[in-house]
Parts: sequence; structure tokens; C-alpha cells
Amino acid sequence: MKEFIVTKQNEGQRFDKYLTRILNKGSMSFIFKMLRKKNFVLNDKKATGKEIIKEGDVVKLYISDDTYNKFKTDSFTEEDIKISDRFNIKDSIVYEDKDIILINKPANMLSQKAKKNDVSLNEYIINYLISSGYLNDDNILDYKPSVINRLDRNTTGIVIACKNLKAAQILSMSLKTREINKYYKCLVKGEFNKEGLYKGYLSKDSITNKVTVTSDKTSDDCDLIETEYKLLEYKNNTSLVSVHLITGKSHQIRAHMAYLGFPIIGDNKYGDKKLSSEFNKKYQMLHAYKIIFPKYDDELSFDFSGKTFICEPQFRLSL
Repeated sequence: MKEFIVTKQNEGQRFDKYLTRILNKGSMSFIFKMLRKKNFVLNDKKATGKEIIKEGDVVKLYISDDTYNKFKTDSFTEEDIKISDRFNIKDSIVYEDKDIILINKPANMLSQKAKKNDVSLNEYIINYLISSGYLNDDNILDYKPSVINRLDRNTTGIVIACKNLKAAQILSMSLKTREINKYYKCLVKGEFNKEGLYKGYLSKDSITNKVTVTSDKTSDDCDLIETEYKLLEYKNNTSLVSVHLITGKSHQIRAHMAYLGFPIIGDNKYGDKKLSSEFNKKYQMLHAYKIIFPKYDDELSFDFSGKTFICEPQFRLSL
């Protein structure tokens, strides 16, 4: 028999979801079969799996060690522990507390895996938390930390990673409801004259992985986008622009800037390759530099509640 005590980080989720974290190789049909047979019980009572668990709940699995080991993979994979040292994540931490880490993601790095063998920012975060002693074989069953907002491979700047399930649930919803305000800086050629709030419609071609922005909705697959722009500085025919990302769709800023006639310098997908060559830039001059968190209820006790975090880009206007 295996016994688990629900932690604060795990409360608020369905019992069946919690069981899939413990037995991460077990199918849902296996889990529900065990629930029906009362092999898996919650607080010594038969459960359906739909119960919302809370801190202190007792979970018992009446299965053999062999069965338990069969349906549970190792907590840490080799890639979690041994990854390339080309990126020193400690030097890129913008902020860290008991609930979240804010990382300044470099260019040429995925936020999360796209393919099985990818090494993304997420793997570096896991590696850092293992080496710092925060993660171990026991508490990784509670929640495997993960980034909750993604930047394009060659977009730099602040990425949010959550260290526990409660923070991930709350912040994921805050992103969805646009309570978290995200600001970017970018460089464009010419004097930017499109200040203000702009709306449009974005559609994506999954084959080319490229999006198109239009002023009107051309199909049911189009998504409404909203972006707010402000000119920060103009010098030598180059503009530094602040972008408030209101909706967060794929490639939104890059495609929207190109649609407005000011493609981002270094953006070969939506911009001008000659322009990138002229400025000697191999990736887009787009950086997520500021995040403003809303004020959460005191009962959540988030240290980052109501705070603003800033990480300036490395690129500057031409002298």
C-alpha cells in the first residue's frame, strides 16, 4: 500500500488528475478501474475521481510495489539532470520567490519543447531547481515546474515559470483574462507614426507556421488581436517602440508591426532580409521587457502580487 498526503500546492484539482501525476504511465481506464474496485481511496472512502482535493487529504493506493513501479516513471529524466551548459540560468533570473521564477530568455532558445529531443528553457529551469535542492523525487510528484507563457525562439525577454500547481492555475487564468500586463520593446526602421491602440484579425497557416493580419475578419478561423504602441525614441532613422500586448496570439507583434508598415529589424519571416543584413541582425529585435502582476487576494499570499518587473533589452538605437 502506498500513502500520500495532499500538499497545499496540489489542492484545488480533481482527484483523478492528481492520480495521473502519481502514476504518470497509467492510463485513465486503469485509474478508473482501480477507483471502482476501491483500490484507490480518498480519506479511506470510495471515490469517483471527480472530487476536488484539499490540503491534508489522505490518498491510499492498494497496489503492489511491482504494479506501482510499472505505472510510475522515474521522476527525473536524464535530460533534466544533464543538459548543455551553454546557458547559465542563474545569471538570467530576473526574480524568484517560493511560487515563481522570472527568466530573461536568450535568443535561439525555445520556451518549451517542440520535439522530443529539444532542450528548451523549461529543461534549464528544471535542472536549476534540481541542483538548488528545490526539486527532489518526492515533491516532483506534486508539480513539475513549467513555463506558462511562451516567447518565439528568437524573441528575448521575461518568461514566467511556476514552481507549484496553485501558482500555475492562478497565473494561467490571469493570462487568459488579460489581468497580467505584458510589455515589449522593439526596433524598427524609420520614424514610427502609428501610436495608439490597434485592432485587427489574425489567421495562421499551420503548414508554413506563418500568420496573416487583416483589418477585417475574413474567415471563422480569424482571431481578434489588440496591440498598443508607443514611440519611445527616434534616432538615425530608427525607432524604439514600446508594445503593450493585450491579446497574446502567435507571432502577433511581429506580424502586426509588418502589417502597419514597420517590420521589426532582424525579423526575416515578417520583415525584410535586406533590412536585417543592413543592421547585421540575425534575429528579431523584439524583447519582453516588463510584466505587471495584478493585486491578488491576501489569502493567496503571493509575494509578486501587484508588483512590476522590468528587464531591459540588450539592443539599443544606432548612434
